[in-house]
Amino acid sequence: MRSHSPLSAPADLWDHAKARRALSERNIAAVLKHFRQYTGASQTTVGSLTGLAQSDISAIERGIRQVQSVEVLTRIAEGLAIPLPLLGLAEEPEASDHPARRNAPAELPATARVAGAELEDDVRRRDLMTGALGFGAGLLTGTGPAAAAAADQNPAAALERSLFEPVGGVPTTLNELTTGLATARTLFSDARYTALGTALPSLIATAEATRDATIGRARERAQAAVARAYVLATELAVKQHSETAWATADRALTAARASGDPRPLSDAARVLAITMRRAGQSAAAVDFLARTATSLEHQDKDGRQPESLAARACLLMTAAYTAATGGRRSVALDLLQEAEETADRIHRAEGRKPVGLFTISASPAEVSMYRISSLTVLGTPDDAVQYVRRVDTMQLASTERVARYLTDTARMWHQLGDGRRTFSALRAIEHAAPEEVHRPAVRTLTADLLYRPGNLPGLREFAARTGAVAT
Repeated sequence: MRSHSPLSAPADLWDHAKARRALSERNIAAVLKHFRQYTGASQTTVGSLTGLAQSDISAIERGIRQVQSVEVLTRIAEGLAIPLPLLGLAEEPEASDHPARRNAPAELPATARVAGAELEDDVRRRDLMTGALGFGAGLLTGTGPAAAAAADQNPAAALERSLFEPVGGVPTTLNELTTGLATARTLFSDARYTALGTALPSLIATAEATRDATIGRARERAQAAVARAYVLATELAVKQHSETAWATADRALTAARASGDPRPLSDAARVLAITMRRAGQSAAAVDFLARTATSLEHQDKDGRQPESLAARACLLMTAAYTAATGGRRSVALDLLQEAEETADRIHRAEGRKPVGLFTISASPAEVSMYRISSLTVLGTPDDAVQYVRRVDTMQLASTERVARYLTDTARMWHQLGDGRRTFSALRAIEHAAPEEVHRPAVRTLTADLLYRPGNLPGLREFAARTGAVAT
């Protein structure tokens, strides 16, 4: 949600010669820097005013992203009170057709159900996808070296392009498709995001071609593969703060529902809920996840199948963190307690391999990790410290999960003001999963730590190495 808190801005803010020049040239990096210089606004505040993420504001100011989309330019103009003609934009004749309103996230219904009903009105969901895709494309569209650098530095760039310019796919056997999907899953689990982003367009095209060439049960299995390919795409898009997550999550859900298999349906529900949460729809996302978890319980009438229990625990953990981001402390803690009890039931079964959803498993360590992230986002990181010692990283199913745990602890120490431990966690992330430290969220944390008081040897070099600051 945008914040419109008043800032102390000079009346002639946009009359300065350098501001006029930047506006006439549509040099948005210079425009943002000028605004922040004369108002004292942070990148986070500017992002809130314009409806952009802080990481997007940072990327624009550093020249990594170019803004050319009229919709995005209009968002910036309105958020910063820039007269539209100064950016070469015409005034809107109809207030009801305002670009910001056209692209604002639509309200997702809280009565979403997994089985036997539509998750939301199809027309509204398709409109939402169109708006989100247009917004994301506007941020990434550009020409020249800066745009090329953005594509090179964004592991999701090839995926984003493929959604607008689909690559051709050739049908294959279900066994080969399963093997390809397992390989992509391994790339994600190993936190090899660049390789994953390169592989996904071809995998998705092959999966869709295979689905279209089959019928009956084989088609349902191919639909499940399509769903999980889009689940991986959504995971990658979320990590890179890409607006294409809306489109990939929607396609994952559509394919999962067509498969008739509750497992990919749970995977798709989880990534859609994450996308809803990031759009500020935390309450609807929690309700959606809770209903999905309940549907699993109904399908597993005995309530003892490890796969169903694990999927339920994973959905509950995601719901708990989502509730925490919405400030609903009691709901978050209740969901975590239920997830912990469910995960413990699975863990007590000796000799059983980790089970869960496609990209996350259920274990006591995973629940403790979600406690750390939830308590930190609730503003009580001191309550989270005790859970750091409870996480046995051997219980975490993959490198990506270990990196997530280290990121959560880094955020916790950072909120507690312990720069040394924060930096130690950041270096541990780099050691465990080198590509993880280049993600927008981790770069933002690194940059914020760099500009806090105090001197941490090696931090500036780390920040430059990981792209948190310009070299």
